[in-house]
Amino acid sequence: MTYKSAAAYVVGGLVALGMLASASAPMAEGYENMVGDKKSGYHYSTPATQSIQDDDFNNPSFLWVDQGEQLWSKVDGKAGKSCATCHDAAAKSMKGVGATYPKIDAKSGKLINIEQRINSCRKNNMQAKPWKWESNQLLGMTAFVKLQSRGMPVNVSIDGAAKPYYEKGKNFYNQRRGMLDMSCSGCHVENAGKMVRADLLSNGFSNGFPTYRLKWQKLGSLHRRFRGCNKNIRAQPYKAGSDEYTALELFVTHRSNGLKVESPSVRR
Repeated sequence: MTYKSAAAYVVGGLVALGMLASASAPMAEGYENMVGDKKSGYHYSTPATQSIQDDDFNNPSFLWVDQGEQLWSKVDGKAGKSCATCHDAAAKSMKGVGATYPKIDAKSGKLINIEQRINSCRKNNMQAKPWKWESNQLLGMTAFVKLQSRGMPVNVSIDGAAKPYYEKGKNFYNQRRGMLDMSCSGCHVENAGKMVRADLLSNGFSNGFPTYRLKWQKLGSLHRRFRGCNKNIRAQPYKAGSDEYTALELFVTHRSNGLKVESPSVRR
């Protein structure tokens, strides 16, 4: 299904999607994305939200996936290349890739995530302009790449040069901050499964990102979620793509190791 055909079908916008989702078949009974005491955010979603994720045709994330699929083969930049020029079919070359990021970039020696890898390829290999964070292009390509790893276990390494970044992310995760004096762990470790106002706190795993949040009415990155959390506790947020958030992503994703990749998921 192409981006245009999907968009044409979803006449009436997200209201229509919600009506279709209510009639869609739920995920097979007995579905689990749990490893030990780790539980995917899917299990904290309402049945209605789960049903939207369960059906790729009703999942609005696939409007962005379709766009990413088109961009995969689109020539862009002075080098006259596309992603497919180097990587051929994404279903083969990208299988498992999304389950291993963030990781250390061999050339720069820095920790990078999928979004940064995509923009590095655009800049250095395609000689094309990097996409802006949270742009439809970058979200679409990230979702398309991550989709190729769906169902595979998250397997992020913190060995070698990644270790200092992991420790930095761990410190960030456990540090109280903001006017509310709260930490990431205060919600997602100490109070997971409890209500905070109208929201049910999950374990805060990253295996579903990028995700379509019903609150956003849009696909969004993990760093957007970090910024939102920082704002909620009245802390100064960092920029998406910052070293701070990339290190935090490494820690959070390593916590998710073993859970299946669900990207692109649907959350409240």
